[in-house]
Amino acid sequence: MATDIIFERACKAFQNQYQQKPNVAGCAPGRVNLIGEHTDYNDGFVFPMALQDTTVVVGRLSQNSVCRITTTAERADSPYNIEFQPHSQEQPLKPGKPSWANYVKGVIANYPCFVPPFDAVIASSVPLGGGLSSSASLEVAFFTFLQQLVPTPNPIDDKTKALACQKAEHQFANMPCGIMDQFISVMEARSKFTDEEMYRRARHVVSEIIRCEKAATALENSDYEAFGKLMVQSHESLRDDFEVSCAELDTVVRLAMEVDGVFGSRMTGGGFGGCSVSLVKKEAVDKAITHIKAGYSKATCFTTTAGDGARPIIIADQ
Repeated sequence: MATDIIFERACKAFQNQYQQKPNVAGCAPGRVNLIGEHTDYNDGFVFPMALQDTTVVVGRLSQNSVCRITTTAERADSPYNIEFQPHSQEQPLKPGKPSWANYVKGVIANYPCFVPPFDAVIASSVPLGGGLSSSASLEVAFFTFLQQLVPTPNPIDDKTKALACQKAEHQFANMPCGIMDQFISVMEARSKFTDEEMYRRARHVVSEIIRCEKAATALENSDYEAFGKLMVQSHESLRDDFEVSCAELDTVVRLAMEVDGVFGSRMTGGGFGGCSVSLVKKEAVDKAITHIKAGYSKATCFTTTAGDGARPIIIADQ
């Protein structure tokens, strides 16, 4: 969904909730990982792409004594409206309920300047829990929003921004994620394993790193058939060696590959559900969607091209 539509939705919700118009805004995209899964935290390569689906945050400084935030995401846990005291050494923010607010609190706590009271609304078209980095999109969008709300004395580079958002997720959401999700948004089990299982896990990581390098070369040469084959090999490795796929993902990938015009398909994200990603010729998109839904009726299909990275949204003076 286009950013301007999400932006308008956020502004309307802000006016309804706070009876005034926002004057600053920021946005950041979700991401889909084309190839290179479970490699970013193993010192390997990844091949993510920013989506057109984005998270938008709008708001303004407040004369109240608290920070107030509203989310329009229906699938978020309730309550959808929260308020809390500004973060300080004397009163540091702590994680709690609702869980969606922890990502926001974590970003505020890791922002390099004091954040005074403000009102804000969050709106997003990035599917929650779909392996498309809705959490990183929220973190980076909120950090971008804070940069417009409370500018820092010195510019913040992309690496520092991504690391701050990753730290927010580690500390406040208790999710020991790698840096890939936050970085691309900024830029554009069992307790014991046998030796065989450990070998297969390691084989996936090593082979996935090699596939990422080959995929970069293929894309540079516009060799989409080679890129697609690498995507399928990646899925097979995630399914058989890393064992993080599931029957539903395997079905969707199989159905996609049955359609002429589909170069490649694979699961994306951490696994055990979520999304698959397919590289498809433009003229074959409708046919692929129809075939996938005919074979798996619960499938929800999104189409996208490469999206832009995080950026402020300029709000014209009213």
